[in-house]
Amino acid sequence: MNLVEFQNVSFAYNKGYASETQALDGVSFSVGEGEFVALVGHNGSGKSTVARLMNGLLEPTDGNVVIDGMETTDRQKLFDIRKTVGVVFQNPDNQMVASIIEDDVAFGPENIGLDPTEIRERVDWALECVGMSEHKKGTPFRLSGGQKQRIAIAGILALKPRVIVLDESTAMLDPVGREEIMNVVEKLNKEEKITVVMITHFMEEALRADRMIVLSGGKVLMDGGRELFERADELTAAGLDLPVAGDVAERLRKDGVDLKAGITEPDELVEALCQLKSRT
Repeated sequence: MNLVEFQNVSFAYNKGYASETQALDGVSFSVGEGEFVALVGHNGSGKSTVARLMNGLLEPTDGNVVIDGMETTDRQKLFDIRKTVGVVFQNPDNQMVASIIEDDVAFGPENIGLDPTEIRERVDWALECVGMSEHKKGTPFRLSGGQKQRIAIAGILALKPRVIVLDESTAMLDPVGREEIMNVVEKLNKEEKITVVMITHFMEEALRADRMIVLSGGKVLMDGGRELFERADELTAAGLDLPVAGDVAERLRKDGVDLKAGITEPDELVEALCQLKSRT
């Protein structure tokens, strides 16, 4: 079952004005229930526009965005759409609304009118999911960037969405913070069965998804699994950096080393080089 469908979607900022900018042009893809999809592309490829279209913050100029059977242009369905799709943005500080962590996580459930008992259960569950239960009485402003982003994710989780969209949610974090968030995301997808759409330009993060959609110039350039990394020249032409091991492997291949295409992991590269050495 598809929870997210983009049907020939186009979107232009400042439509009809001299400053009109076409962000998306005929984009079509779907995301099935329980999938972990990475949406990647260079700056200006349309990734963040997709995130805002997914939960009705923007409406398509042309085409349809359908969330669990509901069109985002149907204003009467927006409340249900936004309960179905939760978006976590890049800067966690912009998503904090309270000075106490558990109050911040409770903000969403309170605003949809849940009773206090249900709110308490959801807040405790959400903080447990992101590994931040011990901090619930503290203030978010003393946390690290990775911890703040985990609280932002908990705030979305407390609404119990079926889909979480992470819009460059690791971009402002150091490697330790990025790893924290990726571990949380994988746990939510595998253990809580939440559908995840991760918008990122870090290809190492994209490797951890089930599937990758590549945007370029507002269009879908590629859509598939790990086999896409075999198309290294196309990925780099789209302004994307290969994972470090993949970049090293491609450089060696171009220098005449007999390596297979699509190597992405350090262990995979080491094994391939060892096999080459054993044959010499």
